Amino acid sequence: MHFCVIKSKTIKIAVSIILVAVLLSLSINGTSSAEVFFGYSTRKVPIYSVETEEKQVAISFDAAWGADKTQGIIDILKEFEVGATFFLVGFWVDDYEDMTKAINEAGYEIGTHSNTHPDMAKLSKSSIRSELETSIAKIESCIGKRPTLFRAPFGSYCNDLIDVATELQLKTIQWDVDSLDWKGLSASEICSRVTSRVKNGSIILMHNNSDHILDALRLTLTRLKVQGYKITSISDLVYQNDYTIDRNGIQHKN
Repeated sequence: MHFCVIKSKTIKIAVSIILVAVLLSLSINGTSSAEVFFGYSTRKVPIYSVETEEKQVAISFDAAWGADKTQGIIDILKEFEVGATFFLVGFWVDDYEDMTKAINEAGYEIGTHSNTHPDMAKLSKSSIRSELETSIAKIESCIGKRPTLFRAPFGSYCNDLIDVATELQLKTIQWDVDSLDWKGLSASEICSRVTSRVKNGSIILMHNNSDHILDALRLTLTRLKVQGYKITSISDLVYQNDYTIDRNGIQHKN
């Protein structure tokens, strides 16, 4: 009987060691091994930044209201020969169809920022799908390309939102460097805020119609170039497949 007890304990220890080893070896696009084995779910996260040794960052502009400065942004981006991504709300595309086409014709990436700019984490799954499908259709109809990126209004997200976006073949994108340009900061304040926080793989958030965006963009691009950064669209920065997203939203190549 004593032998049996020892054997049972030995088996339990061996099984535990094997299970831990397997758990440590698994990762499924940001889903932990424990979730896979034990069936519980945790909060999913979008891509905030990318782990990379390359000195590369992506710059992005959210467009929901107004377009007065958008052509100026395009001109500055061309002058500095850098890439960028614009996240457009569906009703912005309705109001500024010509500017939407101008962004695309200039070679800049367009993603969806929803159709009506609601807090989508508070919507039902069917409403989330309607928001995304409607905005995708508007963008595709306007420029002949289907967007592959999505940014949630207010940066507000939930598991259902990320799940629906994924089903629609959209990567959900956040940011790790917020310019806070919408707060009325001066151009130099915006530039200092961005360039002091940026690192390899950062995604920078700006807005197309903030008060000082044109001067701030010129200063920021100048400083980033001096710091040696390559500035691209988000799709040119993020990994397209064979990756994981950790709990901080950092995308890692497997």
